[in-house]
Amino acid sequence: MMTTLAVWKFASCDGCQLSLLDCEDELLAVAGRVEIAHFLEATRAVEPGPYDVSLVEGSITTPEDAERIRHVREMSRVLVTLGACATAGGVQALRNFADIDEFRSVVYARPDYVSTLATSTPIAAHVDVDYELHGCPIDRRQLLDLITSLLLGRRPDLPGHSVCFECKRRGSVCVVVAHGTPCLGPVTRAGCGAICPAYQRGCFGCFGPAETPNAAAQAGLLRATGMAEDDVVRAYRTYNAADPTFIELSRVMAGPAPGAGPGGTGQEET
Repeated sequence: MMTTLAVWKFASCDGCQLSLLDCEDELLAVAGRVEIAHFLEATRAVEPGPYDVSLVEGSITTPEDAERIRHVREMSRVLVTLGACATAGGVQALRNFADIDEFRSVVYARPDYVSTLATSTPIAAHVDVDYELHGCPIDRRQLLDLITSLLLGRRPDLPGHSVCFECKRRGSVCVVVAHGTPCLGPVTRAGCGAICPAYQRGCFGCFGPAETPNAAAQAGLLRATGMAEDDVVRAYRTYNAADPTFIELSRVMAGPAPGAGPGGTGQEET
C-alpha cells in the first residue's frame, strides 16, 4: 500500500521544500512506496486527505495560519516540521522582541489591510508534532533518513549533540581556539556537517540549540572573543529567534520580550 505524503508551507522562504526537491535521484529509491498527494511547490495536482505523513515548513504568523495548521494536524497521521521557521519561529520571530504595529506601519503603505499576529511561533506551539528537522535550511540527508525510517517503521536517528562533534569528525581545527573567531558551535545542534567552521568561519546557529547546551557559558566564550554585549544577544536572535533556549539567554541579558507569557518566551498559542 502506498504511503501518502503531503507538504505544506506557512511563513517561510521555501528553502526547506527546495531541499526536498534537491534530493532528485535519491527520491527515486522511495518513489515506488510514496504517493505525493499534496505538494504545491512541485505540482498543482492535489489529492484529498487524510495523509500518512505531512511535512510542514514555516512558522505561524497570521490568525488564518493558526487555524490552518490545526486542520493539517487533523488530516495527518504523522506530522514533521521542517527547518528553523517551523521548529523555532524563524528569522521572522524577531518581531517577538518589537512592536508589531510599528513594523507594520514602516513596511506597508496601507498597514490597515495587513492581518498578522504580534508573534511568529513554531508549529509545536499550536499542535502536536511527531518529529522535527532543524536547520536553515534542513539537511537533505536527514530528510531522506526520516522518510526512509517512516517507510520502514523505525524511529529516525536525529542528532541532539553539538556541532563541535562534527568538527572533530571532520578533523577541523577549532576556530575559537586557533583564531579567536566567535562561534555558536558548542551550543548548536549538529546536522549541517560543520560546514562553516570547515571554512574557518564561526557557526551561526542555523540548526538551533543542542539538547543540553550551556548557553550562559557560551555567552562568556563569545565575550572572550571580543563580542560586545549587544552582539552576543543578537547572535542568539537570528535563525532560531523564538527557540526557548536561545530566547532565555536574550531575556536574561536584554529583558523580557514584549508580550511574553508566564514562561517568558512570547510563544502564546493563538
